[in-house]
Amino acid sequence: MTELLTSAQMRAIEEAWIAGGHVTGGVLMERAGAAVVAAVEAHWPDLAQGAHRALVLCGPGNNGGDGFVVARLLQARGWAITLFLLGDPARLPPDAKANHDRWCAVGTVLPWPAARVETEGCSLLVDGLFGTGLVRPLQPEILAPFQPGGAGRRPPVVAIDIPSGLCADSGRVLAGGAVLRADLTVSFHRPKLGHVLDRGPWACGHLVTGDIGLDDAAGPPVAHDMMVQEAKAEPDLLRKAAAGPASHKYAHGHAVVLAGPAGRGGAARLAARGALRIGAGLVTLACPPGAIAENAARLDAIMLRPVADGPALAAFCADPRISALCLGPGLGLGAREGGLVAAALAARRPTLLDADALTLLAGDRGLFAALHGGCLLTPHAGEFARLFPDIAERLQAPAMTGPAYSKVDATRDAAARAGCTVLFKGPDTVIADPAGRVRLGAAVYGRAVPWLATAGAGDVLSGLAAGLLARGMAPFQAATQAAWLHVEAARRFGPGLTAEDLPEMLPAVLREIV
Repeated sequence: MTELLTSAQMRAIEEAWIAGGHVTGGVLMERAGAAVVAAVEAHWPDLAQGAHRALVLCGPGNNGGDGFVVARLLQARGWAITLFLLGDPARLPPDAKANHDRWCAVGTVLPWPAARVETEGCSLLVDGLFGTGLVRPLQPEILAPFQPGGAGRRPPVVAIDIPSGLCADSGRVLAGGAVLRADLTVSFHRPKLGHVLDRGPWACGHLVTGDIGLDDAAGPPVAHDMMVQEAKAEPDLLRKAAAGPASHKYAHGHAVVLAGPAGRGGAARLAARGALRIGAGLVTLACPPGAIAENAARLDAIMLRPVADGPALAAFCADPRISALCLGPGLGLGAREGGLVAAALAARRPTLLDADALTLLAGDRGLFAALHGGCLLTPHAGEFARLFPDIAERLQAPAMTGPAYSKVDATRDAAARAGCTVLFKGPDTVIADPAGRVRLGAAVYGRAVPWLATAGAGDVLSGLAAGLLARGMAPFQAATQAAWLHVEAARRFGPGLTAEDLPEMLPAVLREIV
């Protein structure tokens, strides 16, 4: 799985390599500059040929040092370079100062902000102002010439490591600050959390990761504890049946989806269909007696069971073959539904709680206290705010300094408080368990699926995760695999997707990976 790093983790990796004598800071800076130039030529092939002009903006730290390297390498390729420096060159860090001096031997350094910026005939703007160490807002006037309404034409922008003004840990723009939105962003060694969270994809444009030699086996060992990993398909998990070598439907688990009253069963049916398609051996839709006829008219392979209230669910759960419960989609918010949630939690089976079940949890601290390690909560932003109002308030508050509080931080805190796994939905879906493990199932860049924002898609996601719980996956694994498969099914279908289409795309997706 691809790791996504915080700025502190990236710094620790670089420092370990330098302290161990495996590389110098100057060599890393040279490799970073070369990676940027290579990425520019790959992304804009026409820029690899002929003479061009670039504006290079260098900042007061090591990101500016990378900018000096890029300027020198482009000039060696025949480019005309106009280079600006923000800050006092005498106060640059040592490696950046060395590259400043190398540049001064072949070119000129102009002060930034500049009184006048000539963009006519410019093929590229290199953003080396501020990198992953940003702690204060970037003042808007610094970027004014290249923002909408600025004095000149905005050339294509390549950001070194991360767009200036963007928090590398959260993807947020610090309060009162600006961000220099890029067309291409070149990260180094690993993507950073800020590239994929929140405003990161919007600000970064196209993201590539440059190799700067930190994966060499001869280098120092690097601790990977608490590093966020990208969600990926795990074929061995997806092949696994719950009960060993026996091959019959109960060996693949029995998922029970609780449904709401007549006229509100569509969401639960979508969840049940998702659970069946992902491989649960049996799926039962448990609904009020008055909704049996409606659901029977729409279902065949999915079984039906009348469940009037909490005691009826408790009696049903006496069957030891029931291996997972799913409550929430279209459930309702009355006393009956509260009783169902209480009975489900008391049964101590793997339990997915979504939608209305989350609202019921938020309104009843006794229910919330009954959560256990076998539970999986799948809130969207509104439901998250109802469940964890103080955590959500902190996440939504203006980010005054960096590193800013992030969606990863918020999901970790929520999982620790709830004592169970939390899947916080969105294009930057974050999954965390109480131990602090995190997976990021982001549907951004090449995996972006805006057509997944359609009614019922979240209900199918709940069904996928519930089906995987029924098959014996732990909640954290089930959430990670369900999030990945959900996006892949949507990508396979393409625009025009409706929620009903998602389960039908799973066989094709699974054939490729299992």
